[in-house]
Amino acid sequence: MKLLLIFCSGILFCSAVFPTQDDALAKSIERGKTIYTETCVTCHMGAGEGVPGAFPPLAKADYLVKTPEKAIEAIKFGLQGKIIVNGTAYEGMMPNPGLDNEEIADVMNYIQNSWGNTSNKKMVTAKMVEEVKQKK
Repeated sequence: MKLLLIFCSGILFCSAVFPTQDDALAKSIERGKTIYTETCVTCHMGAGEGVPGAFPPLAKADYLVKTPEKAIEAIKFGLQGKIIVNGTAYEGMMPNPGLDNEEIADVMNYIQNSWGNTSNKKMVTAKMVEEVKQKK
């Protein structure tokens, strides 16, 4: 009985001291929401709906699901040229917002877990952002 109590106490202690990915993802999403509000909302709107014909939606966007690396690249380097989002072509220019890798990861986590999007708990990290290279 004592052994079971010690074991349970150890599990409780570890869960309190060592954050899980869910905790880290939740914190990243919260930071990403702030970054989105300060940087992205003007074009992509408050609910990620975009502006038809001008700025692509982020809400329920197949572009995010099918090509998350391209979405990271767009945030990291900016974007110019034609893309297809939910079957609609957009050809405009998104400037480089000047975010660091951690901020890009946070805003990606926010976008991928908002407005009907789901990342299935797959967290974008600063390391993943760093690994995205501009292909031109």
